[in-house]
Amino acid sequence: MTAPEDKNMDELVALCKRRGFVYPASEIYGGLRGFWDYGPLGTALKNNIRDWWWRCMVDCPPIGPDGEPVAIVGLDSAIIQNPRVWEHSGHVGGFNDPMVDDKETKKRYRADHIYVFYPKNFKTEHKRFGIAVQASSREEAHKLRDELWESGKWSKVVFRAQKEFGFDPLEGAGVGAQYGDKVSDFLNVYGPNGEDIGDWDVITAEELDEEHRKYTTNLELTNFGTLTKPQMFNLMLDTYPGPIRDEDAKAYLRPETAQGIFLNFKNVLDTMRVKVPFGIAQIGKSFRNEVTPRNFIFRSREFEQMEMEFFCPPEDSQKWYDFWRDVRYKWWLSLGVAEENLILRDHDDDELAHYSSACVDVEYKYPFTAPGYGELEGVAHRGNYDLTAHSKSKEKNRDSNAKLDYFDQELQVKLQNEGVDKAEIKERSRYVPHVIEPASGLTRAVLVVLCEAFTPTPDREGSKYILSFKPKFAPIKAGVFPLVNKDGMPEVAQKLYLQLRDKWPVEYDGKQSIGKRYARMDEIGTPFCFTIDGDTLEKQLVTVRDRDTAEQETIHIDQVEAFLAQKLAE
Repeated sequence: MTAPEDKNMDELVALCKRRGFVYPASEIYGGLRGFWDYGPLGTALKNNIRDWWWRCMVDCPPIGPDGEPVAIVGLDSAIIQNPRVWEHSGHVGGFNDPMVDDKETKKRYRADHIYVFYPKNFKTEHKRFGIAVQASSREEAHKLRDELWESGKWSKVVFRAQKEFGFDPLEGAGVGAQYGDKVSDFLNVYGPNGEDIGDWDVITAEELDEEHRKYTTNLELTNFGTLTKPQMFNLMLDTYPGPIRDEDAKAYLRPETAQGIFLNFKNVLDTMRVKVPFGIAQIGKSFRNEVTPRNFIFRSREFEQMEMEFFCPPEDSQKWYDFWRDVRYKWWLSLGVAEENLILRDHDDDELAHYSSACVDVEYKYPFTAPGYGELEGVAHRGNYDLTAHSKSKEKNRDSNAKLDYFDQELQVKLQNEGVDKAEIKERSRYVPHVIEPASGLTRAVLVVLCEAFTPTPDREGSKYILSFKPKFAPIKAGVFPLVNKDGMPEVAQKLYLQLRDKWPVEYDGKQSIGKRYARMDEIGTPFCFTIDGDTLEKQLVTVRDRDTAEQETIHIDQVEAFLAQKLAE
């Protein structure tokens, strides 16, 4: 297996475009940043992952801690909801990111993703410069720092910055040069060979004080730019349904699917045979006005989510949090993701939302984060925040007309049998359920499966890459080929193809050399190819080629369907 750090994202992106997995949206007009179209094979892959999630969460939910199947029902809520939903959920007031602008390039960046390097040992009376780079973490920023040093670009930026201020670079001055108001104030902290480079510190743009903000080079490392003070920027995309376009008519494209679930909590209780604990699952599009969409489909402005809100008694919430934490981690393994590429990372206290008591991320070692990890799915203990936020409550000036609590009759009977006081029974048997939320991105899941499957094969004849999907998730399950397009082989191959297509997505291909056909199937991730040749005509034997090993074996033509069924079930 190829390690993630040895996989080239540019090569994967090119393969996805060439083979019909993912295209830039509106490409013929120059594209639109943060938006992507899924081609025929990408759509099939996405649907396979989506259907597996739905199967595991709704059609056949896991067995709970009590040994009984968990109850989960499905939902498909509207993308546009009453704008008051987002006011009470906290998104209008709190769904913001701190942003900084580069005054020279006019580009905008998330302040917590911009890191500025500067020397620790500086004289406070001297102004200092910093080099600003975009990174997802301090660890990544340090890695970029080292790469800049090794590339030689850093010294170039230093000298350019000095020149912009009207100074001539001092002979021998290198990385770490500081300056004051005149040339004599230059201090060569570190030599031109970068000794003690670890003494350079790194801070976010948010932490950068205003005096030194104007002495930062910009992210392109070509011009001398300045960063503005961070300002809060709301991430929701707005729209104006109806004929009037003013502030009173403004609505929002949902930034998450979760709120539609909370709004329908009472409807589901009233119309379905469910009782707490139970879950409501939803798959659908969400939209966030990401300022810096990046890393292919990892962070985009339009994406699909797979979310489930699990409603449970407050006293059992920790038990269910631990349960879903374990279940969701194992689900990613079921996609064929290698265990060494997945971790569970608990959020630190300063990362938690104000309403959350615990949250854990399932993280994956993407090629662009390796050897580190990036977010894949979050499992959050949301408490009763959301149902309370949308409930009718005059004291909190809510304008909802719903009472989103739950009367737990089974708990009432249990407490009565235990001889609990009536007042306590009344208080404990009616409550606002707590919520455990496993939430993941379907489009991000597609990226993970692509990254995991992408395998360079420079020594293989015909194909430079294979997509080694787990067979059950491959867009095309099998190829059916006549060895040559004559001698009765196409007729036999067509008959086998028509037999298999009733059960699975398979392709028939009789053009080009057999080697080129195998190579194409390798690149689109087809796990098996069945070739009709002379032995088929004489002995009813079909050649089966394995995508990952390129090894071949022969089986009787009557066994092909059973062979494929067994492999796809693994």
